Amino acid sequence: MNNTENREQDWLFEITPKNKFFSLNLKEVWQYRDLLLLFVKRDVVTVYKQTVLGPLWYLIQPLFTSVTFTIIFNTVAGIHTGSVPPFLFNLAGITVWNYFTACLGGTSDTFKANANIFGKVYFPRIITPLSVVISNLIKFGIQFFIFVAFYLFFYLKGASLDLTIFVLFFPLLIALMGILGLGLGMLISSMVTKYRDLSYLIGFGVQLLMYLSAVMYPMALIKDKMPDYAWLVQYNPLAYIIETARFMLLGVGTVSIWGLVYTVGITVLVFFLGLLVFNKTEKSFIDTV
Repeated sequence: MNNTENREQDWLFEITPKNKFFSLNLKEVWQYRDLLLLFVKRDVVTVYKQTVLGPLWYLIQPLFTSVTFTIIFNTVAGIHTGSVPPFLFNLAGITVWNYFTACLGGTSDTFKANANIFGKVYFPRIITPLSVVISNLIKFGIQFFIFVAFYLFFYLKGASLDLTIFVLFFPLLIALMGILGLGLGMLISSMVTKYRDLSYLIGFGVQLLMYLSAVMYPMALIKDKMPDYAWLVQYNPLAYIIETARFMLLGVGTVSIWGLVYTVGITVLVFFLGLLVFNKTEKSFIDTV
């Protein structure tokens, strides 16, 4: 009897079916933290490994997009950004928006992109989408550095920029954006295993969602110019994140307490729903992927 107990105590891990309706299992994720860091390194290094410009693409994309938005929406369409230079206004929104799209795009293909690994080796599957969110923080840091450089440039040229004390909460805002992208990505990745058409709709959907997220215009503008359709933006949690980010960094726009509470609620709901569906899908996805 004692020998049997000793043999049972020698086991480090016990693989059993998951019977819980919901499981985050942070303890197991922490045990596999080295693998998580390895995936993060892979995501950062391999994306532009065989490109001519390499990591410079992190900088080219937001800069060219900001220039395009400035010409089309501010010069041609006449959208005013107050005392803030239009280019800086657009760059702030695009920098935050890019982090969400990178998280969503990277996590929404989790099961299909990692089917070979998932089918051969066991590890907590949630590590893969988590690594995408963390690695994209590095890319976001690079793009945010460019934003800071242009911020200082326009400030030294005499632009009226108001950096509020609320900028101390900016990391929490980015974390909220990452969690929302992670939740949506896990939900979509679980559905893509059965409905492949969703993977083709993601790119189109993200582009459409950008126009409804107040990336290139203030939320007050849509309420003033198109009041009948303003609800499309007002019920979009991403719009409140971007609007609040611009208020923190540039001192333009307003902060809606109701909007932030609504955004936090939607983010938590989407994350737990995505995690629930993700945990359920990982048990049988290999049969359909």
